Amino acid sequence: MVRLTIDLIAKSRNHFKKKRGLSFPEYLKTLTHLHFSSKNIEDIGDLSMCRNLTVLYLYDNQITHICNLGFASNLTHLYMQNNNITHIDNLSNLQKLSKLYLGGNRIAVVEGLEQLGELKELHLENQRLAPGEKLLFDPRTLVSVAESLCVLNINNNNIDDIRDMAVLKELQHFSAADNKLNNMEELEDVFSHWPQLLDMNLSGNPVCKRTKYRDCLITVCKSLEVLDGREINELTRQFLINWKASKEAKKKINKKHMLPRPLIPYHITNDFNTSLSPHSGHIYDPANMQRWKAQHSLRHMEFLDEMYKL
Repeated sequence: MVRLTIDLIAKSRNHFKKKRGLSFPEYLKTLTHLHFSSKNIEDIGDLSMCRNLTVLYLYDNQITHICNLGFASNLTHLYMQNNNITHIDNLSNLQKLSKLYLGGNRIAVVEGLEQLGELKELHLENQRLAPGEKLLFDPRTLVSVAESLCVLNINNNNIDDIRDMAVLKELQHFSAADNKLNNMEELEDVFSHWPQLLDMNLSGNPVCKRTKYRDCLITVCKSLEVLDGREINELTRQFLINWKASKEAKKKINKKHMLPRPLIPYHITNDFNTSLSPHSGHIYDPANMQRWKAQHSLRHMEFLDEMYKL
């Protein structure tokens, strides 16, 4: 089993280039970036001598769990995509972490990020889940990163519901391509809570086939600049916003006209043909009376038509 340790760092030509006058322990204290991607590493050993580490590259390995990083209080970037990680844990001491890359692992639940108050980017795309499974989010984790998270990538994770993500009001870049999102109304509600959103990718979801899909999202996400890889023209946005406002105004007018009118007394006089008129003394709505007159006139015309044919 390959384990990332101080000894492995010492053996790596890429890392230990001895500086004049520095011993190896002193060199480790100056180390800020550690590159150990694609090394078949399965476990992380004691790296506590690298106390000033800020960036750690461990992608494309065989690591099964995150451990022994409690010393790295200065770590800002952690790259652990394409490993075999099943749980997100042991990150509580990484309070300066701003970018976390965990795509291509085996994570089923996003949790354990409650102490990461400075996290700005979270990448969780392409989890290798069991058949029928979908990536789930612990609501406590979502709330804990809501004030800081700007970038979220959850592509290709069988996700069909993102309502809990409405709390992520600082999001600027959101990618959820190749999932199972299908409810336009729910999406519109969530996106209305993201006023900073600039770039969004939902391509490959069933909702993309809905009529006016793109138009609806452009009107809801008023700051959006790119949707599904295509830039949004500002003139197009303004036209759609005006069109939507006009449509809603017409709905209000139509609804107002459909409201029931108060009934007022309308006594029928002898001016009407008593054989065709409504019963005298009944109460009628003027609109109903107009309809009755129109129907009476139509019947009369039809009668004349038939007589003409004869």
